[in-house]
Amino acid sequence: MSTTTTERAAAGTADYLDQRTGLGKAVKEFARKTFPDHWSFLLGEIALYSLIVLILSGFFLTMFFVPSMTLVTHDGPPATMDGVLMSEAFSSTLRTSFEVRGGLLMRQIHHWAALLFMASIVTHMMRVFFTGAFRKPRELNWLVGTTLLILGLAAGFTGYSLPDDVLSGNGLRITDGVIKSIPIIGSYLSYFVFGGEFPGEDIIPRLFTLHIFVVPGLILALVGVHLFMLVLHKHTQYPGGGRKDTNVVGFPLFPVYTAKAGGFFFIVFGVIALMGATMAINNVWNYGPFDPSPVSAGAQPDWYMLFLEGSLRLMPGQGTEWVIGGYTLSLNILVPAVIVPGILFTFLFVYPFVEAAVTKDKREHHVLDRPRNVPVRTALGVAFLTAFIILALAGSNDLIATHFSLSINAITWAFRILIFVGPWFAFWVTKRICLGLQRKDRELVLHGHETGRIVRFANGEYIEVHRPLDDQERWLRVNYDAHRPLEVEPATDSRGVRRKGYKQDRRMARLSRFFYEDRVEPVTPAELEAAHSHGAHDEIGAAAGREEIGSGSTH
Repeated sequence: MSTTTTERAAAGTADYLDQRTGLGKAVKEFARKTFPDHWSFLLGEIALYSLIVLILSGFFLTMFFVPSMTLVTHDGPPATMDGVLMSEAFSSTLRTSFEVRGGLLMRQIHHWAALLFMASIVTHMMRVFFTGAFRKPRELNWLVGTTLLILGLAAGFTGYSLPDDVLSGNGLRITDGVIKSIPIIGSYLSYFVFGGEFPGEDIIPRLFTLHIFVVPGLILALVGVHLFMLVLHKHTQYPGGGRKDTNVVGFPLFPVYTAKAGGFFFIVFGVIALMGATMAINNVWNYGPFDPSPVSAGAQPDWYMLFLEGSLRLMPGQGTEWVIGGYTLSLNILVPAVIVPGILFTFLFVYPFVEAAVTKDKREHHVLDRPRNVPVRTALGVAFLTAFIILALAGSNDLIATHFSLSINAITWAFRILIFVGPWFAFWVTKRICLGLQRKDRELVLHGHETGRIVRFANGEYIEVHRPLDDQERWLRVNYDAHRPLEVEPATDSRGVRRKGYKQDRRMARLSRFFYEDRVEPVTPAELEAAHSHGAHDEIGAAAGREEIGSGSTH
């Protein structure tokens, strides 16, 4: 078939589909969609590409994994596991690693892709939070992203537990304890999850179903919703000259952004494959099949679950178990494993709506904030990150003790103090830094950059000549909203009747004072004009500018 005939057939097929689906108009409109260009936007792409790698490698592994807890005697490599009684799940994991061509590589690619997937989601959400990309009209998309984070944790946990080795089995044992700590329904819920007393014989098949079907299906559905909302609302962009809420400055989807995104996918795929080929991870044959009796030191889950491990290790046990009405209330497990993550995810879910309530801002926002211009939001984000890092480090307190020859009790008490002091101190320092950077911006706008050139007037006065900011620099530093605390209307109206909702308004006003009482107002045009009206000082600055142009420019 000639090239002309092939092209004619392709054109006819495209025309047939277009007339019946309107696909051509949609493709044309979507291909002209403009996307801004900034390196931080790649974080979300890394998450998407890692998910694709997870699906591809997971499809391969599913062909060889046997999700069964039936006990068998393993026959085959490695030599240390030959003849050992174990579950079919663990045995099939060993066969995949040592007997299936490329099996170990795929296992390690799958595991590294999962770690990178979670890391990119967390850093992407950090970027969204610190820049205010969750504001109207993207509040629902923020909720979708937070739900994706939780589903990512669920996918990691269910997959991590499938090999049925000692390490994952200890994690399941902790999970059983957490479930049983829930008041009243805990024991019944544990029987439902494990199909009887722990460990039962059903948990691996159930986790397998969740891991390959339920959780990935929900993740793919929400990723589709997330991308649809991204296209619907258009992409956010960083502040700068020419960037407004009514436009997008960037490149079209096709061909520029498509080429960049396609190339970046292969880079991410290549890096994950290189990590899987050269960096060993989760070598389950070193741990052995699950046995409820041994619990080894130095055992940690993957990094994204380490904060829960640390929370459990820091919680005191003595005096935290109470029997009320015949039911045991295990606060030593309930608080660190249920309440602490509950606080974290509640904060993530409600924050966009709290900030909108304390600002009364109902406008659409497509230009991002500079983190320094919203000090309390930035400080809150850093405080929660600090708490997360402290808990993650606490989850490795035994390794810290052995590696640095320190007392594990002293380390635990240090982290118990830090978990209360550290986030508060991080909040205070971050807020001070943001306010200081804002004041520095005001100084630059009003007086310009220091040049180091000192000039003396005839009257003996010395001044330093400053170089004024260009329009782009000035726009970046003055074009932001400095919200003020809400003002409360009187408790009674003009007729002396108590106003409905007064208490709610007072609460919102107090909360808004927490957010915006300490603020730095952007430079106004009047302030800028007054700062530049220095008479002889301006003449010197202009003369200096002419000297620089005359001596160094060919334009």
